[in-house]
Amino acid sequence: MQPEYGDVVVHDTFPKLLVHNATHWPAEVALREKEFGIWNEFTWSDYLARVKEIALGLHGLGVRRGETVSLIGKNRPEMLWGEIAAHAIGCMTLGIYHDALNQEVAYLLDYAQVRIVLAEDEEQVDKLLEVAETASTPIERIIYFDPRGMRKYDDPRLMSWEELKAVAAKVEAADPGRFAAEVALGKGEDVAVLCTTSGTVSNPKLAMLQSGPFLAHCLSYLRADPKLPTDNYVSMLPLPWIMEQVYAVAQALISRITVNFVEEPETQMADLREIGPTFVLLAPRVWEQIAADVRARIMDATPFKQKMFEWGMKLGLAALDQRRRSKLADFILFRALRDRLGFTYLKSAATGGAALGPETFRFFQAMGVPLRQIYGQTELSGAYTIHRPDDVDFDTVGVPFDTSEVRIDNPDANGVGEIVARSAGTFLGFYKNEEATRADLRDGWMHTGDAGYIKKENGHLVVIDRIKDLATTSTGTRFSPMFIENKLKFSPFIAEAVILGHDKPYLTAIICIRYSIVAKWAEQRGIAFTNYTSLAAQPRVYKLLREEVEKVNASLPEPQRIHKLVLLYKELDADDGELTRTRKVRRGVINEKYADIIDAIYSDRSSVHVDTTITFQDGTTSRIRTDLVLETLIEPPRPSKPAPAEPAELEAR
Repeated sequence: MQPEYGDVVVHDTFPKLLVHNATHWPAEVALREKEFGIWNEFTWSDYLARVKEIALGLHGLGVRRGETVSLIGKNRPEMLWGEIAAHAIGCMTLGIYHDALNQEVAYLLDYAQVRIVLAEDEEQVDKLLEVAETASTPIERIIYFDPRGMRKYDDPRLMSWEELKAVAAKVEAADPGRFAAEVALGKGEDVAVLCTTSGTVSNPKLAMLQSGPFLAHCLSYLRADPKLPTDNYVSMLPLPWIMEQVYAVAQALISRITVNFVEEPETQMADLREIGPTFVLLAPRVWEQIAADVRARIMDATPFKQKMFEWGMKLGLAALDQRRRSKLADFILFRALRDRLGFTYLKSAATGGAALGPETFRFFQAMGVPLRQIYGQTELSGAYTIHRPDDVDFDTVGVPFDTSEVRIDNPDANGVGEIVARSAGTFLGFYKNEEATRADLRDGWMHTGDAGYIKKENGHLVVIDRIKDLATTSTGTRFSPMFIENKLKFSPFIAEAVILGHDKPYLTAIICIRYSIVAKWAEQRGIAFTNYTSLAAQPRVYKLLREEVEKVNASLPEPQRIHKLVLLYKELDADDGELTRTRKVRRGVINEKYADIIDAIYSDRSSVHVDTTITFQDGTTSRIRTDLVLETLIEPPRPSKPAPAEPAELEAR
């Protein structure tokens, strides 16, 4: 069946595509949401009706073309409707991660001078009201969609969706053609989305993405990875992230796939199994978590089932090395495993946002999950490389789309240099930041800051690491921290790892245990613990993690092996600034925050005392006092002492 995609030249904005779909396929299911255990369906006609209500309501409140409307909340149809409604009246949208802290929200709202915010529920309203007290740009209206818990509020800036509908009805009665006229005024060159960059080193910048180029880019993605109106997609990654904008918004409008929203993050895997999606997009850490959970369940299984799992995986991986599937492994293991995970009907699965370790990649490929790596940047409308179905290379991120180009600047003798790219969806620039635009966007090419090379044998792009993160030991050994970290995170017991060693004599690791799985392992062995900190300090846990690191060491060249490790007393957290909202490690923060631990691990000490306070999201605090063990795996090299002078040398002196 040949996909029938929307014409993104004629329908060059999101609202125009929506009107087109609602006109020609009004009864097709566009969205599906699970609420109170029930799946509710919305057709394209329903989709358009909701968007029209919000758009006319905003217009009635005085919102005009060129302004910025912000949205904050979990993935819900209302967030999608609100975004396209804002575009319909010529506004830019700024999505904010639902778990963003107050200071992050304040920064973004002030930066974009936002006066109208669409919020999901009471939690987000509380956050916005607190932020509004100190905002340099006054928030004039906060429109909330979920009324639960809102009866006690009497702030004049608050407006429910029902009240917004009443405003919309008045606008419609006074000017019935207003919505159609506003949609018609939209142009492909209009900036539609202000999308936050990762912000690994500083506050995020806002990439200005025009609707026409963005849609054209998403169409080229669909040519590389086709989708049909009969396909299902489960929206699990935050909507403000660029790739969720690609899948849940743009690609859905172009290809008419059904977008499904899970009930709660805690139920997402169960909901995913109910839907049986044909396409999924998950962050590397989610794939790592799924792989870890599979291994954890095997830990609870009978010895017979454990042996069957090991045998099935061995058969599957051996077949994968020969570029085929093992029918026997599929029969005894993988078919049931895919069904258990909700992956039975998958045609394509993607991961992006950060590198996925080759071991995790191979694990899912052997299982029969059609997992493919993608690569891109917010500034280029998300991904612009992908593995083709019959051309998967575990060490690469695939080949460019047909409207994208990639080159390597300033390559060294091995062909490694900076990845420079352009796509049909190249951004207009950074919002109110011409200096950063000039630095990153030169002659239409985006200078990514990533190091990589192009394989001569197949034209695939290999991404090594951020150039600024590539490190060299004091002895001259070059290494990629991310590469080694990904190897470590294939272990079900390791949730996060940070490799140290730049300008140091050898490599060391700060490791965060995967609490749920290590806790289960400890309970099975009768090890007593009270919380994360006490569990991570257990000698047997240290022994377990030492064995996991030694397995990775065995696969690394000798100069890149980890000499020492320490198990951190807490998980790395985006709320503490240690990770970005897309779960990337902020190395500068780690180096500064844990400087005492890093200094200790490169000394002769066997432990380091920690006395610190942790602040939780609800504002409560907890004091942690503990001694962290500094585990030595490989004895560090000792500085050589100068040899005693020979008699002849002494005479000469």
